[in-house]
Amino acid sequence: MYRKGVKNIFDFLIGLCGFPFFLIALIIFGPIIYFTDKGPIFYNANRIGKDGKLFKMYKFRSMYVNAPDIRLADGSTYNGEDDPRVTKIGKFMRNTSVDELPQLLNLLNGTMSLIGPRPDPPDWLDKYPEDIKIFLTVKPGLTGYSQAYYRNSADGEEKMKNDAYYARHCSFMMDVKIFFKTIAIVLGHDNTYKDTSNEDEAKKQIEELRKH
Repeated sequence: MYRKGVKNIFDFLIGLCGFPFFLIALIIFGPIIYFTDKGPIFYNANRIGKDGKLFKMYKFRSMYVNAPDIRLADGSTYNGEDDPRVTKIGKFMRNTSVDELPQLLNLLNGTMSLIGPRPDPPDWLDKYPEDIKIFLTVKPGLTGYSQAYYRNSADGEEKMKNDAYYARHCSFMMDVKIFFKTIAIVLGHDNTYKDTSNEDEAKKQIEELRKH
């Protein structure tokens, strides 16, 4: 009942209530993002949605235009504090999660939920073990179990296991706990960046970028 009906209603109402905040952020940050390097304000990424279907996930752009895609050994995207691909305003938006506000539009169009697994890029679809794919039975979320309790510190394998756990135990009370835990972790700036100290290949690519 909750997962198939009430949760969808809550998502739409939250998206509707949050829409004015998105507009305020757009008015404040939109011009800054654009005039930083005369690029687009939004970053519209293809992501894996419910039942494995692809959808467009909206974010405020936090990187310079045409920034290269750098991955860690587990296939996840590089997210180090020293990333030169990120603009100054982009770093602020990431630290405060302002860059995620456009995903309120995904709540309104029904492609995302407030709480759910964070969506992965399309090339991850073939990497999911069969016992993990259960998390594709729920909509991806603006925040989720793994995001709330680990934010960006969990590696790809751990994230998938956390997402599968959420899909098996999804409930109203679990979503409430995740919601308030997310607020606490964002305000505390906990685990904003991954530990990339052992990622030699990623570090090498970052050093090359700094030289240009």
